[in-house]
Amino acid sequence: MNAIYILWIRQLKKYIRSTPRIIGSLGQPLLFLLVFGFGFGTIFQKAGGGNYIQFLVPGIVAMAVIFTAIFGGIELIWDRQFGFLKETMVAPVSRFSIMLGRTFGGATVAVIQGIAVLIISFLVGFKMQNLFMIFPALIFMFLTAFFFTALGTAIASKLTDMQAFPIIMNFLVMPLFFLSGSIFPLNTAPKALQILGKLDPLSYGIDGLRYAFIGVSTYNPWMDLLVLVGFSLVVLFIGKYLFEKMEA
Repeated sequence: MNAIYILWIRQLKKYIRSTPRIIGSLGQPLLFLLVFGFGFGTIFQKAGGGNYIQFLVPGIVAMAVIFTAIFGGIELIWDRQFGFLKETMVAPVSRFSIMLGRTFGGATVAVIQGIAVLIISFLVGFKMQNLFMIFPALIFMFLTAFFFTALGTAIASKLTDMQAFPIIMNFLVMPLFFLSGSIFPLNTAPKALQILGKLDPLSYGIDGLRYAFIGVSTYNPWMDLLVLVGFSLVVLFIGKYLFEKMEA
C-alpha cells in the first residue's frame, strides 16, 4: 500500500513541476471545443439538436482526460530507458503495486486536466444543469482516466521504442474518440455506428459525463458506471499480467 501511495504522489509531483506539459495538454481539447463548438453550432441548432456547446463539452472534457491518461504510458518507457523503472522493480514490493500506483497517479493527473478544460468551458458559455452533479461527473472522469491509464501502461509494458508508442496510441485512441458519441449523438447515427459505439468503452464514460453535466444520456447512467468499472478491471488485470512479464 505504501508503494502505491509513493508512486501516486510521484506522478502528481512530476505533473505539477511540468508547466509546459500542462499547457500543451490543453491545446488539442480547446481547439476541438472552439472549432467544433462554434463552427458546427449553428448547423446543430438548425437540425434541432439545441445548443451544440452544451452537447460537445462532455466529449471535450473526456478528450482531455483520455489523452493525458493514455500518454502516461510514455513515462513508463522513459523510466525504463533511464533506469528508474529498474530501481523501482527491484524494491521489495509486488509489481502489481507498482503498476497500480502509476495507474492511480496517471488517472489523477488526467482528471485534473479534465477539470481544467471544464473550467475553461464555462468561459465559452457552457452551463451545468446542476452543480452538485459535479461529484458523479468526477467519478465518471476518474473511471475513464483509470481505464485509459491502465491501457496505456499495458501497451507500454510491451514496447521499448518511445517513438512507436504515440503512433500506436493515435491509431487506437482517435477511432475510440470519434465513435464514442463525443461530437455527434449516437442515437441518431447510422445503425453500424451505433453498434460500434456500444462496443467502445469511451462511449459509456462520455454518456455518463453528459448525464452528469446536462441531464441527457443515451444509455442508463448506472449501466455506464457498471460498464466502465468492468472494462477498467479487465484492462487492469491484463496490464498486471503484461507488467509482471516485463523486463526492466
